Amino acid sequence: MKILVTGGTGYIGSHTCVELLDAGYEVVIIDNLSNSKIDVVDKIKKITNKDFKFYKGDLCDYNILDKIFSENKIDAVIHFAGFKAVGESVSMPLKYYRNNLDSTLTLLEVMNKYNCKKIAFSSSATVYGKPESLPIKEDFPLSTTNPYGTTKLIIEGILRDLYKSDNEWSIAILRYFNPIGAHKSGLIGENPNDIPNNLMPYIVKVATKELDCLNVFGDDYDTKDGTGVRDYIHVVDLAKGHIKAIEKILNETGIDAYNLGTGNGYSVLELVNTFKKVNGVDVKYKIVDRRPGDIDACYADNSYAKEKLNWEAKLGIEDMCKDSYNFVKNSNEKK
Repeated sequence: MKILVTGGTGYIGSHTCVELLDAGYEVVIIDNLSNSKIDVVDKIKKITNKDFKFYKGDLCDYNILDKIFSENKIDAVIHFAGFKAVGESVSMPLKYYRNNLDSTLTLLEVMNKYNCKKIAFSSSATVYGKPESLPIKEDFPLSTTNPYGTTKLIIEGILRDLYKSDNEWSIAILRYFNPIGAHKSGLIGENPNDIPNNLMPYIVKVATKELDCLNVFGDDYDTKDGTGVRDYIHVVDLAKGHIKAIEKILNETGIDAYNLGTGNGYSVLELVNTFKKVNGVDVKYKIVDRRPGDIDACYADNSYAKEKLNWEAKLGIEDMCKDSYNFVKNSNEKK
């Protein structure tokens, strides 16, 4: 079985490609490298000792997708590609709507042309907006607090309309919570091309003295220590959730959404303090104003994914902190 992975050299995409290859799937990657590096291709090959095709290209380009589908018999798609920074989406909404929606529509049009009707979509817990209660279940009302989340919710709607129009489609909507951590080899992990938008790479850059201080956005949330609470999930656990989703969509039609989280909520300061403890390093931080679009707390009820996909997270917050630091130390040693 051959799986096309869009955004496959990115953070979650690269870890998922490793799990796919280890599980015996063939992989084809398309990525424009806007937020990843080309050396990830060789690192995936080194970890798995397996080869695969890589296409450098933009998902909004119909011609490159048509070329990929004409040159490869694609059985299913995992769609990661898209801009993903909440704060940037608030200040640059048109960039997010144009890229995230255009790329998905182009992908679906080409998939339809080649009768490839199986897709796992990388959605987000942001589609739950500000939840009225916790933990969050898949049937909660959907709303958004930022343009990034709105693009995910619109795409979920597009996928539901697509399935209504043609019941041959098989679609898994995967709503991630907060992926952190890295592969235990230390070869791949979260390594943004510019200033990090996510918490863990920021913590690591302060720990390695690349940055002076971590900005903690707000200490007046309605949480145990005033800092935002999130459901942090190890990226390897998240990647394995995609393998389960692919198994599901390859064997049946339909559309469904699944939370991929641990079911545990940790505050920003809990994550910082755990990182300091397990790695024996200091992380300086200062409290700054809240970011627009952020909510107090967000964590999953993951029982539906356990029931329907036979998946649950295995790794804890200490593993996430150790593996994140190991990846960056390993990267820095090789510079």
